[in-house]
This record gives sequence, structure tokens and C-alpha cells, in this order.
Amino acid sequence: MSPPPAFRQDVALTNTRSLGQQMHHLCEALFPICRSITGNGFRTSLAMLSEHLPGLQVTEVPTGTACFDWEVPREWNIRDAYILKPDGTKICDFKECNLHVVGYSVPINRTVTLDELQEHLYSLPDQPTAIPYVTSYYKERWGFCIAHQDREQLRPGDYTVVIDSDLRDGSLSYGELILPGETDAEVFLSSYLCHPSMANNELSGPVVTTFLAKWLQGLSRRRYTYRIVLIPETIGSIVYLSRHADAMKKKMVAGFNISCVGDDRAYSYLPSRRGETVADRAALHVMQHEHPDYVTYSYLDRGSDERQYCSPGIDLPVCSIMRSKYGEYPEYHTSLDDLTLVTPSGLQGGYEAIQKAIECVEMNETLRATVSCEPQLGKRGLYPTVSTKDSARHVRSMMNFLAYADGSLSSLEIAERIGTPLWELAESLTNLKKEGLLEVVDS
Repeated sequence: MSPPPAFRQDVALTNTRSLGQQMHHLCEALFPICRSITGNGFRTSLAMLSEHLPGLQVTEVPTGTACFDWEVPREWNIRDAYILKPDGTKICDFKECNLHVVGYSVPINRTVTLDELQEHLYSLPDQPTAIPYVTSYYKERWGFCIAHQDREQLRPGDYTVVIDSDLRDGSLSYGELILPGETDAEVFLSSYLCHPSMANNELSGPVVTTFLAKWLQGLSRRRYTYRIVLIPETIGSIVYLSRHADAMKKKMVAGFNISCVGDDRAYSYLPSRRGETVADRAALHVMQHEHPDYVTYSYLDRGSDERQYCSPGIDLPVCSIMRSKYGEYPEYHTSLDDLTLVTPSGLQGGYEAIQKAIECVEMNETLRATVSCEPQLGKRGLYPTVSTKDSARHVRSMMNFLAYADGSLSSLEIAERIGTPLWELAESLTNLKKEGLLEVVDS
């Protein structure tokens, strides 16, 4: 089926100058919330995103539910945490920075010596001003994260440690939005919402995904059905796949795991396990034309939910377009990953790159020329009556596309061969199909 003509027209409606500011504002609102793989912080954040996404469905999966080789863990919630120094001064105050507490710390209220406290402290000697992000999901412990320069100032004495938290049976939450298209073949968008106050590694992904979903919701027509999920990383994708993998394997055309899309430093591409899917082709097409200095990573460099989506037995066509990739920028998993690192222009750039990749997937189809030799464009009003440099380039691109349209190559494959961005061919392809010079080959 041909991509709907309205698709290209609707793209322009979302590209406003204020889009990056809108996304950054949402990041600011979400930033203070302490999120984890379960709990009220995740639910609160999901509820805030659902205000932008009518129809977002929230599912709760009970503790102990089996999901492949895993099971849903107990739910963790925290209200307060701090350390009192011997002189009564409060440090590692959770209410000032929620990274101060090791994620999933069990409750504690006791007095310890400095030597015992040191066994429960985490810091980064090579980044002395940064508070690290540390978790212990699957082994019960307690701990605090502290800037190394502050750790070095601690002196012997008795320290009071307080963590007011709960770790008990509950549930894991995830959000799902299905946007029906003209076919039931699916494009999949996934992002995670399970880290505390970090901006690029945490908030850029779900915020950009939310705004992409808003754009998709606003389209008058969609060729594909869109399956969009907001989950806790790793365990969330495993839980989701344990429930939906069979349907996804039958229906999915392309998918994108959306993470670390908010800074201004770089564009990055991480392939699917196979590396030759429609999603990979679309991502590379965008990067090569729009951001030719992008960084390419191997699937061996994977680290997010593509590990689950592309795993043997699942093997979905999912890749990633990022800005600075997780683990590859110095602020990663520290308090330095803040709202100064993530910018309106960085978010807008990440959004537009993935938007173009989605557009390429929508436009990708196998076409065949219907006439022998070159068609007479003038009598159909497809040849410009005034010749300019731009019009000549336009005609050449159109004729080059027709030259390869033998019914064996997809639109993306032809666009790559002729060196023209697929989105620049949209109007020409629509007109050629209207005039009966191109026909869609059933796949």
C-alpha cells in the first residue's frame, strides 16, 4: 500500500521553533522525580506523560510474575534518606539530590562508625564533584552515593544513617499506546522511564518519544500501526516481550529504541543484531544525508533494551538513533547528566532525526515503472517549463529513480543508489503514481 500523501504534509506542522523548548520544559518538570524500575516515581512520571498522550494505557504486572528467565521484582518506594555527621550536619540528603541513595536500598535507621559507613558509600575519584548513580535491584543492601571530594572530608566518629523506604510485593508498571494505521503491520517505538534525576540518559528518551507519539497521533493518515511503549529498562522490555513477542514478530516492520537523544555533541547509530533491517536502512539513510559525521557503533556496543528486542528467538528489527550514546559521554550515570547537558536544540535534533527515519519507513515500498523507455513528462505536467539549476536536479532525481524502479528494489534502496534523500523524492513519487507511471508491487 502506498504511504498516504497526507503524511508528508503533516510533517511540516510539527516542526515549529518552539518544539525543543516544549520538550526541555517537560524534562524540567520530570527531573526532580525519583524513578526506579518499579514504584510511585515511575507511575507519577508516566501520568505526567499521559497528559500529552490521550489513550496511553497503563498496565500493572504483579511481583513474582514469570517473564522468560526472570520474574517481576518487589516494588520499591522511598520517602527520605540522609546521613547525619557526628556534629549533626546532614549530608547525602535525598531531598536535595535523589542520586544520593543507592537505588532499591532497604530501609535503615541506625548509628554506624565511619569505617562501617565507608563500606556503604560510592563515589568517583576521577570525577570528584559528581554523585554517581548506583543501583542494587536483585540483592538487598543499603547505600549512599556521594561526591568524592565530600567523601574525603569525612572524619572518624558516629554517623546516623536513615533510609525511609519500602521494599514489598507490589507491581511493575508500563505504558502502551497503539495508534492504528491503514494496515496492521507495525512500527515500534520504545523508551525507558526508570532512572532518577538524569537528563540525557533518562529523560530525553521518553520525552522525545512522547512528542513523536503526539506528532503521529496528529497525522490525518498513517500507513502503519504504531506500537509505542514507555517501560522500565531491561526488566520492562523482558516483561513486555513475554506478553507480546509473538504478535510483534508477526507484525513488526521496523522499530527504534529511543535513548540518549538530548545533547548537542554528536549523532550516533547502533544497529540491530542483524544490521540489515528496514529500521537500520532508514536510520543510516537519515544519518548519511543529515548528519554525515555521525558515530557508528557495533551491536557489540549494545546496552539498552535492544539487548532484549534483538535477542535470539525474538530478533525484532530494532535499532537506535542517539545523540551522545550511553556510556560514551563523561557525565553518564552521574549527577553531571543534568538539564544543562540536555538542551532544546539537542532534543529537537534528536526528535527530527527519528522523525525522518519514521518518515522513510512510511515511504518505503517497492515500485515499478509502467512504461518502456523514459516517459514523456512534459505532456503530464511533470517537466518544468522554466529550467533552473534546482529544477534540473529535481528532474534528474526523478528520472534516476525511474531508471531503477524495476519492481525489485525498495524506495529506500533506490534513494541510496541515486544519492537522494527519500523525503526529497516524496512529491515526485506521489505525482508519478498519480500519473500511472509508477505502480506498487505487492510484497
